[in-house]
Amino acid sequence: MKKKVLALILCGILVVSGLTACGGKEEPAASVPASEEPAEAGSTAKEEEGNASSQGVTLTFMASQDWVYDAEMELGQKFEQETGIKIDYQIIPSDQYYTVLMTKLNSGEGPDIFGGQSGTYDIVSQYNVEKNAVDLSNESWVGVYDEFAKQQTSTGGVLYGATYFDTTTDFYMVYNKKIFEEYNLQIPANYQEYLQVCQTLLDNEVMPFFECMGDGWHHVMWFCEIGGKFEELVPGIVDKLNNNEIKFADVPEFKTCLEQMKEMADKGYFGDNYLSDEYADMPAALGSGEFAMTMAKPGTISEIAAASNGAYTEDDFGMFLIPTLDNDVLNVHPCGPTRFIYSGSQHIEEAKQYLEFMASQESVQYMIDNEPKVENLPYNVGQTPAYSEYTQNFLASCEKSGTVFQDSIKYLNPQWFEFGQDMIAMLIGDMDADQVLQAVDQRRETQAVAAGDAAWN
Repeated sequence: MKKKVLALILCGILVVSGLTACGGKEEPAASVPASEEPAEAGSTAKEEEGNASSQGVTLTFMASQDWVYDAEMELGQKFEQETGIKIDYQIIPSDQYYTVLMTKLNSGEGPDIFGGQSGTYDIVSQYNVEKNAVDLSNESWVGVYDEFAKQQTSTGGVLYGATYFDTTTDFYMVYNKKIFEEYNLQIPANYQEYLQVCQTLLDNEVMPFFECMGDGWHHVMWFCEIGGKFEELVPGIVDKLNNNEIKFADVPEFKTCLEQMKEMADKGYFGDNYLSDEYADMPAALGSGEFAMTMAKPGTISEIAAASNGAYTEDDFGMFLIPTLDNDVLNVHPCGPTRFIYSGSQHIEEAKQYLEFMASQESVQYMIDNEPKVENLPYNVGQTPAYSEYTQNFLASCEKSGTVFQDSIKYLNPQWFEFGQDMIAMLIGDMDADQVLQAVDQRRETQAVAAGDAAWN
């Protein structure tokens, strides 16, 4: 069973179909070959003419904070050197991004490329990709694009997006082994044991958990990431919610999860500044030893070790599952930040060149080698993933897995930040758990009715 879980997480990623050999950096691989058929006469001349006409073009690429890593911007510079096409990365604060993006799309002034979270439901209800995005179904890289990612960026049999995020692992609890050993702490097997661990740490003047609500998104994962556990506790809950047969406010387990979050905050386990702390400060916070735990992707461990100035190595950190509701189900998250080409762009062909360039073996490997958070990408181009032995063993140790709620529940992911704001209101006493869930239901109904969802009409 354990092997099946690991295979599910890494399916289509670790298995290379022989399209490209591993390594191979001696030969340039700036793009995935579109076909092995002989080129038509004159095609080279046409390509040269096209490249010449693209000289001096600047593509605007709008994305939310933390969606475009420095390594991708470095590749953007190389793309400009090779093609003459410049990429203008426009990074918007996370809590403002959706509003800014939709204002531009609705006014007909969208960026050439825009970022958005993937998800079969969300790309239609949130971004209206059938109107706002370009059909990418016939692009050269589609043949090497991971099938799970393809499903979540398509609708009506048409592919609209290219996910460029490590979807092969997700956010888990990361803890400092040295601190745990110092205070004789074990990995908690349930929520009550987790509280005991946190209290022991706090009693010894170690902040238990680095939570960062300043960006508006990280804390929502305490609820949404344990979708598999919700489904186990309330069989059929995903289908019932998607068919409007039950409301969030009707599910006691949802209320309990939120109340456990408030309990952690009230007991001081998140520290004094969790409302303003930001995700970018996480490596330094854990690397300093001031905090013992956080919620992060496995690749973040190398950043934490680097920020410790030699105090810790990567081997000094481990992982366990999110403990709310005594969770023992590995969270699987096939969705992530995705690139769409705006249908109103004046530079659609140049934008397609950029997506092709980023899907090449050379670019994918560069991202893996130069961005700690990226251990792999959903393109099977002969890359060598950067999974640590510890990560592989951790995934293999999990006997059960389940999809996160933001990927499986309709009309939930589009209200992520509103949900997060309500959670904060609950933590500071302005709302209770029932009111938070009722607000989620109200927003879902508004979105569903606007989308013409028959289950709500």
